Amino acid sequence: TLRAMRALQCADAILYDDLVSPEVLEFARREARKILVGKTGYEPSCKQDEISALMVKLANAGRRVVRLKGGDPLIFGRASEEIEACRAAGIAVDIVPGVTAAQGAAARLGIPLTGRGRASRLQFVTGHSSGAVCPPSMGEAAPIRR
Repeated sequence: TLRAMRALQCADAILYDDLVSPEVLEFARREARKILVGKTGYEPSCKQDEISALMVKLANAGRRVVRLKGGDPLIFGRASEEIEACRAAGIAVDIVPGVTAAQGAAARLGIPLTGRGRASRLQFVTGHSSGAVCPPSMGEAAPIRR
């Protein structure tokens, strides 16, 4: 979005995930420090506490920090933990929403996420819990009554 582009152009430090494309990072100003903090399955990666601590440290040092996340960070990502850490440190947080991965994929394929007569709801279900185990089965969803 234009708002996200403006945030990147004003940032002193950008902490970004593996899902962020190099083309998106091109919108950042050249002087900005770009720090990869992505998590890769079964590979060495930053711990969540370290990411949150780095965000707080940079902000407390007077830097304008952008946490750039790909996918759906407010659905399955750890954005809530980062937001809580910043707020606990008295740091203001401004969330700039974008296009979710679900919306983007559906648009790319030309498939509506909900369509009259086909789908009456959209449901997001996580593949694992915080303990990296599968969540208990939710079973069949209850029918929607009209």
